[in-house]
Amino acid sequence: ESWSSDLSSDSCEYYQTEIFGLLPSSQAHRRQDESLDRVSWNPSIPLRDLPVCLQDKRDIRDRQHLQRCSIGSRDSWRRSQQITRRRLKEHLGGAISRLLPWSHTLHKIEGQFGVGVKSYFVFLRYLLCLNLLYCVIITGTVLTPNLVSRQNLSANGYSVSAHHDYSFKDIFVGSGLLEISPLFHGFYTRGYPNFDCLNIPILFLLGMISVLFLSIIMVVRRTVVGYKHSWLTGNRFSSNLSYKVFCGWDFCIQNPQAATLKQNFIRNELKMDLEEQTFQQKVQQRSLKNWAELIFLRVLLNFVVLVLLGSSFTLIYYAIQWSHNKDGHHWSVSLMLEYLPPITMTAINYTLPHVFSKISEFEDYSLTIQLNLTLVRSIFLKLASLGIYLFFFITAIQTSPKCRENEFGKEMYKLTIFNLLECFFNAFFVAYPRTLLVERFPSSKLAQLLGKKQFEISFNVLDLVNSQTVTWVGVFYCPLLPAISTMRLFFLFYVKKFTVVRCCVPAQRMFRTASSSVLFHFMLLLGLFMAVVTLVVNINSNDSGGCGPFEGNRTVFNVTSECLKTLPDPVQNAISYISSEAFAFALILAEVVILTSYVSRGRANRKAIERLKDMLVMCSSDKRFLVKQHSTFMRRQQRIR
Repeated sequence: ESWSSDLSSDSCEYYQTEIFGLLPSSQAHRRQDESLDRVSWNPSIPLRDLPVCLQDKRDIRDRQHLQRCSIGSRDSWRRSQQITRRRLKEHLGGAISRLLPWSHTLHKIEGQFGVGVKSYFVFLRYLLCLNLLYCVIITGTVLTPNLVSRQNLSANGYSVSAHHDYSFKDIFVGSGLLEISPLFHGFYTRGYPNFDCLNIPILFLLGMISVLFLSIIMVVRRTVVGYKHSWLTGNRFSSNLSYKVFCGWDFCIQNPQAATLKQNFIRNELKMDLEEQTFQQKVQQRSLKNWAELIFLRVLLNFVVLVLLGSSFTLIYYAIQWSHNKDGHHWSVSLMLEYLPPITMTAINYTLPHVFSKISEFEDYSLTIQLNLTLVRSIFLKLASLGIYLFFFITAIQTSPKCRENEFGKEMYKLTIFNLLECFFNAFFVAYPRTLLVERFPSSKLAQLLGKKQFEISFNVLDLVNSQTVTWVGVFYCPLLPAISTMRLFFLFYVKKFTVVRCCVPAQRMFRTASSSVLFHFMLLLGLFMAVVTLVVNINSNDSGGCGPFEGNRTVFNVTSECLKTLPDPVQNAISYISSEAFAFALILAEVVILTSYVSRGRANRKAIERLKDMLVMCSSDKRFLVKQHSTFMRRQQRIR
């Protein structure tokens, strides 16, 4: 202000009109001032959501108060009611969010370990709530009608139970008393109600279809929403260094040790970016001979990966064959043979991902590609091993004289129980003794070699996806499997919390997608797709009647035929048209049109984002030019003095 008072009026006028008025900040400020009138007259938008500074929000609040005094009582009452409804909605939303379990615990985990570890527990809580919804649906459509039917049969003098010996082994393999309980498919036989359009088979089919459709809707929705968020805030914006320096801090951290660790995370992230830039320079300097040697090495290592995968699948096959030879042994040996396939799958899924991680280091990829490649191979290993296990088991039970539905349900039950036992054993017999060894004997060579266990987010999420896939595959043959999975996830939360807080240290190499749940839900979507395919194949293979609600000549495909015959002719014609090829063609055509519109909108948004990025670059160039002009103008004025 001291030097501006000495300037001539012409120069000041030129500065105010030609230069200062062209600054992007002054133009944005003028647009903001012009929009204050529109914003102030809209009480449905809370002040904290307005994109203005704090002083402008105070001015808007004062102007709103004056406007309420100047308008009539009717308009003032209507606006106050809008504000009251909005605040009530916010309070209800906050109360519902506080009702979610473990909110305080998740906040503490986030404060000590950051958002990455918290994302795993949020994903676990999401699966727990999803399984609770399954329990409600199955209880209302499957369990309750069958229990009422059996109670009516007992009241009429019919016997609906048989005597079975009970042993401790039955809890782990689902045999004995559990085999005739509501846990498995064979319990749900046809009874009351026994109408054409309201009977046990139709209610059972309705409950299972509702579970699958709810799963598809929930998982696809969260995957799409997460992908949209990651697309908007993905590598286009998070890869620059200024974002990581000025916006990379986690303000939820409360512990000084966790703050130091977060600093290490940011430093490691910057080092990873510099390593990737160095790697790109190294790639550009490779000669043709180096490329040929590298391609040969990668082909050889991928062949080794295929050999390992094929060996693991062969081992699973022989484990299934050996598990069928369990007769004539002691109950403990028989129990071990029953659990031989799950033990084999767990050992393979625990060992090979670490082998894949070591193999990716020799393929001379960048660090990000190494992590993603290891994760993709681990996803394929877990889902493919489960698929191979299901294929071999479905083939093996085709000639079984027992109820095939119950046998398949018992296998899924054993996998779920073994996942719980494996988690408990890994936490209290592997991770905790390792932590005690490191803490009590820190100078020993074994303790220095082992160190504390690192919490690997990606591998733990893969375990959750694998267990949830087992639940989806087995819910048709073991209807109470979601209830068992709910109890397992509830127990798993506290076991993992103990493992993280007491036995683990966060990984020094930050996993880039740990703060986003897109990859987690995409893996869950793959598991759901595999579960649907397995269910359809298994139902098609059982063309003859087995046990349960679809025994005899009733199958999943013809159970609704009697109901359709009793419906009016217009309804039958409508259902026939919906199931025809003409309706399918019209539906596919409508989907193509909708998808085309969304793709076009996405391309337009992508072009708009590119234009906005160009505008940001031009604004930065204009600001640098204006600063240069301002410094030149200042030096000229100083020479005039």
